[in-house]
Amino acid sequence: MSHTPKKQTSGTIAKDRLKLLLISERVDCSPEVMERMKDDMIQVISKYMLVDTGEFDIRITKEKTDEQTGEGRQSLYANIPIKGKKTSSSLS
Repeated sequence: MSHTPKKQTSGTIAKDRLKLLLISERVDCSPEVMERMKDDMIQVISKYMLVDTGEFDIRITKEKTDEQTGEGRQSLYANIPIKGKKTSSSLS
């Protein structure tokens, strides 16, 4: 059983690129690095699960942990829709 990603429209692609750009600016990370990180996650998870790559979303959030200095920590969140798990015969 092979996984074929859905065809994305130019609007969807532009929206995804804009989201990655905004996230990357927030964490001082280039959009190219964010895209590579997203692709790497998809590649690793796809070894074991059928992933809906069209709906895959990553975000980096920043929360204040010190009210006086304004310092905080960043967290990476990934929304990875899973279509199902791969059968043992299809694991690579």
